Amino acid sequence: MPHGTRLFLVTGATGKTGSGTVRELLAQGHRVRALVHREDGRSRALADAGAEIAVADLHDLDGVTAALRGVTGAYFCHPILPGLLEATTYFAQAATEAGVRSVVNMSQISARRDAGSDAARLHWLCERLWDRTELLTVHIRPTFFAEWLTLWWGNQDGEGLLRLPFGDGRHAPIAAADQSRVIAALLLDPEPHDRAVYTLHGPVELNHHDIARSLSGALGMPVRYEPIGVDEFAAALTARGADPHLVQHLRHVAVDYRNGVFAGTNDHVERLTGRAPLSVERFAAAYRSDFATSGPYFQPAAPPSPGASLGPGAPSSPGTPQSPTAP
Repeated sequence: MPHGTRLFLVTGATGKTGSGTVRELLAQGHRVRALVHREDGRSRALADAGAEIAVADLHDLDGVTAALRGVTGAYFCHPILPGLLEATTYFAQAATEAGVRSVVNMSQISARRDAGSDAARLHWLCERLWDRTELLTVHIRPTFFAEWLTLWWGNQDGEGLLRLPFGDGRHAPIAAADQSRVIAALLLDPEPHDRAVYTLHGPVELNHHDIARSLSGALGMPVRYEPIGVDEFAAALTARGADPHLVQHLRHVAVDYRNGVFAGTNDHVERLTGRAPLSVERFAAAYRSDFATSGPYFQPAAPPSPGASLGPGAPSSPGTPQSPTAP
């Protein structure tokens, strides 16, 4: 099909991978329809960049059907909330009816039949659903986003702190911008990748002590990693009002991470896009302003109970998590 005549639908278009994919496709001269939940400043920015805006919910079959009319290829991305299987079914049916040629499906690196996380198991099932359609389909399974670091980051009196339940597990953080370039490349040339599953990693595998040192060097400030328990981590999310589906997922993700499920690295990003992915240092330098204050999920250690006596080096006593409201 001639350049510029194809139309691509991007779901989650105001999110990190979605917005990046919209802009990547537009920069290459392609037509893009951005699917958003509502019109706001973020959607207006995409419209100003040249995208067509469609307002619909992934759980509205008629709305999804309308958004897919005339579309050549689509990027499907559902948040870690209930309803993935229903939304995937709606989207696959509507895409088939509309004659869509290809879909890039955002899955998870922990997706597998025997996953403890309900969300991860559903992603595995949805991959199998996509594979049973006649669409050219490719699944991407990223490890933890580099942006995760900014969400859980604490900036306290000029010191950076990561309090997370990952022990000494390892991964190679992958920036959303690098994923967006992969998604755009797969939408533009789907045939060689039909039914492929690509895990996406950054360039260097690190544990969180290593990540803290990398951030320290890039930001010019002391940064440390403080491992916490999975129960404390989950309790903080629950106290913040997080959806139980998300809490259950992240609880099992923490265990998976410790067991090596998120580890590894490869050349998929560079091979698919022609450019190496961002390292932690380069990511921190590019997004320095995001580290200026504590992230929305940062959970500081609870203060000692009144009257408690803590000796040198003794741990703080557990308490009810207090943190900013999640976005």
